[in-house]
Amino acid sequence: MSTDWNIQAPACTCTACQKTFADGDQRFSLLQFGAEGYARHDYCPACWAEKERAGATGVWQGVFRAPPPPPEEALKKETAESLLRHMMETEDERHGNAIFILAVMLERRRILVERDVQTRDDGMKIRVYEHKKTNETFFIPDPQLKLAELTHVQEEVVLLLGGSPLGAPKPAPQAAGQTAPTAEAKAEAKAEEKTAADEHGSSTDGV
Repeated sequence: MSTDWNIQAPACTCTACQKTFADGDQRFSLLQFGAEGYARHDYCPACWAEKERAGATGVWQGVFRAPPPPPEEALKKETAESLLRHMMETEDERHGNAIFILAVMLERRRILVERDVQTRDDGMKIRVYEHKKTNETFFIPDPQLKLAELTHVQEEVVLLLGGSPLGAPKPAPQAAGQTAPTAEAKAEAKAEEKTAADEHGSSTDGV
């Protein structure tokens, strides 16, 4: 595999009995690791009670949420979530640090919830997040960032979200009708970078 991160949507049916989940149904999820990487399987309560869980690398319980209708097409600014999805789709390993920080930002906003932490044989930690609305599973490698590295990653995330470089002079006031730079991007990234350091430690250990 060229990259370790990926997103897996929740199943709409039970893996064992193929019963279709209804909105609000209890759902049990199981992770297994094979030749193709991590695979997620979802089960209804009845099948879960009989499921052999030997070999599972992670399990959790949740509630199935029916997928929301497709949003109307509109021009929207880049958000932390849309940027995270785009960067994961590109499979560019240079974005690994930014992907991790964006995931922490979304966890802080309670858009993602951490379900498990896997440790590979090579020592790499894989943080398993679940999207609270869509139930998608996000597999995010933890780059074990040091405090000295956070400033550089913060700068990268700010620029990718459309903000101005940290420490840059403030732009002159703009005429009415013009779009101001996304100051929100700078504030969000700065606050969430601090959160990443505080919650995951200087080397993101101890979670």
